[in-house]
Amino acid sequence: MAKTLVYCSESSPEGFDAALYTSNSTWDASSETIYDRLMEFEPGTTNVIPGLAESWTISDDGQEYTLKLRQGVKFHTTDDFTPTRDFNADDVLFSFNRQLDTKDPWNTYVPAATWEMFNGIEMGSIIKEIVKVDDYTVKFVLNQPDASLPSKLALNFGSIVSKEYADALDAAGHRENLDRKPVGTGPFRFVDYQIDSAVRFAANPDYWAGAPKIDNLIFAIATDATTRMQKLQAGECQVAAYPAPADVPSLKANPDLTVMEEPGLNIAYLAFNSGMPPFDKVEVRRAINMAIDRQAIVDAVYQGQGQVAKSVLPPTMWGYNASVPGYPHDVETAKKLLDEAGVKDLKMKVWAMPVSRPYMPNARRAAELIQSDLEKVGITAEIVSYEWGEYLKKARDPNRDGAVILGGTSDNGDPDNSLSFFFGCSAVGGGNTSNWCYEPLNELLQKARVSSDRAERTKLYEEAQLIISDQAPWVPLAHSTVVLPLSKKVKNYVMDPLGAHRFDTVDIEE
Repeated sequence: MAKTLVYCSESSPEGFDAALYTSNSTWDASSETIYDRLMEFEPGTTNVIPGLAESWTISDDGQEYTLKLRQGVKFHTTDDFTPTRDFNADDVLFSFNRQLDTKDPWNTYVPAATWEMFNGIEMGSIIKEIVKVDDYTVKFVLNQPDASLPSKLALNFGSIVSKEYADALDAAGHRENLDRKPVGTGPFRFVDYQIDSAVRFAANPDYWAGAPKIDNLIFAIATDATTRMQKLQAGECQVAAYPAPADVPSLKANPDLTVMEEPGLNIAYLAFNSGMPPFDKVEVRRAINMAIDRQAIVDAVYQGQGQVAKSVLPPTMWGYNASVPGYPHDVETAKKLLDEAGVKDLKMKVWAMPVSRPYMPNARRAAELIQSDLEKVGITAEIVSYEWGEYLKKARDPNRDGAVILGGTSDNGDPDNSLSFFFGCSAVGGGNTSNWCYEPLNELLQKARVSSDRAERTKLYEEAQLIISDQAPWVPLAHSTVVLPLSKKVKNYVMDPLGAHRFDTVDIEE
């Protein structure tokens, strides 16, 4: 009898070509199911282990990584594609060069393609070229040493797609299907997507790491947290994402459920648009940091499942600077700073996400509290929201009007991943939603990136956090505890510190 697991997901995927996107909900439905990467993260950790690359060696100068590729790996056979060859070096070059080379014909195959993660962590300046040594050996030649390259290649943008499939789509005039009807080498094969309703996957019986124990995997999309938990308790799904904190005690009391939890490598923030007056003035940004009562947000929104953020990195990440003082809640000083900046009767928009995220269970409630706090210092805030995909797209626009509530979970546990993605100059228009390009910080991040000495990198990242706190492009709001309720019928599920939901090793009792 076929085994089916239903996962109640919190939002619709934006697409299925993982390198095009940066939201965990999209990655759960693409890179974590359909694809593999050259390197992978060991389940439940941030340790890098071999994936489609069996092994690798590093040159003495740290600027060449030679990877031996796994042989005998099969791409999925679908209704639209039957592969004629196994995975090889051509697929690696295709997967990365379309992101690296702006002249590559696949670089703009989707009109809005920005390769946000690849560019946000400056892979284009790190990689000089990728060389095919033979069918099962590739060499990454770097412009500078980068000790964190293996953990970067394990990120979602490194998901390997089939060049043979891409060529077939190109010949047929349907290149967009690389994002709509995906083909990978991963544990599950894409079956179909009913927009805003469900994504269906089938087990890959030829998976190189061993066929999954479940035959069918369904992502049932339910944007409302209460609805997801009702479905879980009714047995309509066996795993459900992101319960409202208020629901956690009743979930724990349910004898049919297991409730897993761990501190998240995450941050929720309010990002100004520093390119727009008056948020181009650091005094205004500092004033709003002081106006907002973050403890009140944690108490009301997280309800015991979070802590106030002082720095932009989570306390559980190496490189975290515990000496960053953070901004006190100080209404009078906030008013004084606004006066000194010559800002009176300011009207602004505060953007609230329409979906629960691991770092922010209820952005609308958080926005209401922020609105009330801003009113006390003479700022009138209007709360706005959009459908999730549109919200993400508009939030990245350098001409965006207003401050946006967003956040993120570290993708590989390395501070560079978060700091470069959120604050690097090359990430403006992408992950750098504050549109804040500060050259002293950029130079510091570059210096840390080329060092292989963790103690030296730690000092540089501690300094970087002090700079960011001083310049205040964000209001860091909170770090959450991530909670995952699931049926006791589900076996072998491992929580991912990087925020992914993976089902390749999961079993279910029928």
